[in-house]
Amino acid sequence: MPEDSAAKALYMGMEVLIAMSSVIGNVMVVWAVKINKSLRDTTFCFIVSLALADIAVGALVIPLAITISIGLQTHFYSCLLVACTVLVLTQSSILALLAIAMDRYLRVKIPTSYKRVVTPKRAGIAVFVCWTVAFIVGLTPMLGWNNLSNLQHENSSLGPDFIITCQFENVISMEYMVYFNFFGWVLPPLLFMLIIYSEIFYMIHKHLNKKVTSHAEPNKYYDKELKLAKSLALVLFLFAVSWLPLHIMNCITLFCPKCEKPMFLIYIAILLTHGNSAVNPIVYAFRIKKFRTAFQRIWKQYFCCKDAPPHECYPSERLDNNHYIAATPAELHLEHNV
Repeated sequence: MPEDSAAKALYMGMEVLIAMSSVIGNVMVVWAVKINKSLRDTTFCFIVSLALADIAVGALVIPLAITISIGLQTHFYSCLLVACTVLVLTQSSILALLAIAMDRYLRVKIPTSYKRVVTPKRAGIAVFVCWTVAFIVGLTPMLGWNNLSNLQHENSSLGPDFIITCQFENVISMEYMVYFNFFGWVLPPLLFMLIIYSEIFYMIHKHLNKKVTSHAEPNKYYDKELKLAKSLALVLFLFAVSWLPLHIMNCITLFCPKCEKPMFLIYIAILLTHGNSAVNPIVYAFRIKKFRTAFQRIWKQYFCCKDAPPHECYPSERLDNNHYIAATPAELHLEHNV
């Protein structure tokens, strides 16, 4: 079918572009955090975790997806491992976004004791827990909740070598994808994050609307929190928009198995999920000043071979018992700026 061949070729070309953009953009994110001490607070620790998952999508998952799209004949469990890799990285991204939302909530809810509660060690533990849970959730099909028994029942020609045409729906159970993955580990975190960001915006606007007379400076702190919260909420929104169509199609597959799904819609849904890995660095560059400055510094110094000006450190701010004070130089790298 010429139309199918053209659609597949276009799909593969788009996948290659997304993979390159995802790897380059997210390597820049990690690089920016490495060279800019003011980006090394707990929120950006979670952002780096998210960036590492997106790098893996570009470098590993997308090449494997292209391989799968050509109808590769492979062992059942080899194909299943590829599918589970996608699930692990998706789950790690969701949990990283949840950790970011919780971190911003605590920063606004308890600004005076935030640093005592959210320490770098605890942030590192949170990242470790997120990845551990992601591996458990994503690798569950490897433990038996997969389509092997269905394939053996439906296809009597499936021999003991378990060689199949490697496709996601051939190896992953739709019951797992809908009931366990989507309803259990995708939709609830997304709804919880929606509630968290709503509460964050409510608290910030409440503080900004106060008629402060003696101490007006704290508004600067909440102005910065508002700007960063908007940027991170945009990242969450883009993630939801990118992943919900594919999960909705999974629901259609499970609840309406006879319903036809046009191939071009499947390609679009897959491209949206992979494309999400490439958009976050763009959001950071346009919405967060510190990232934009770091990206420009990397470009000039390492790609254009120009001497970049020394990184400027501006006095940071924090709230201490409802007073607005400048941070000491030792604290500067612990504070974020937008």
